Amino acid sequence: MKQHIGVGRRKSATARCYLKAGNGQIQINHRDPKEYFCDLWQLEHAFEPLETAGVLKDYDVKVNVRGGGLTGQAGAIRLGIARALVDINPDFRPALKAEGMLSRDPRIVERKKYGQPKARKRFQFSKR
Repeated sequence: MKQHIGVGRRKSATARCYLKAGNGQIQINHRDPKEYFCDLWQLEHAFEPLETAGVLKDYDVKVNVRGGGLTGQAGAIRLGIARALVDINPDFRPALKAEGMLSRDPRIVERKKYGQPKARKRFQFSKR
């Protein structure tokens, strides 16, 4: 039984997703997904590719995710699962691509600049 791997990244989170034929069992860092994600929308967002491809109960998913916060981790898992599904069956690609699940979100935190308190905020300016 072959295992398919997809790596996803979002902000500073990285997820390695392992998919193999099974009955729909899901684990994130050896924990239940409902226990791992406190918000329901993060759970739905992370496993959206399985629903789009219509294979939610056909594959067992094991995810190792680290770095970032829960939102970044959910986005990383989403990309990793989508890439693994395309590796399994290239016919899934058009549906996943149409939903924007195969593109990495490039937005990251902007660095703080010297002479300023934050990345874009300036110190108060007084003319007199």
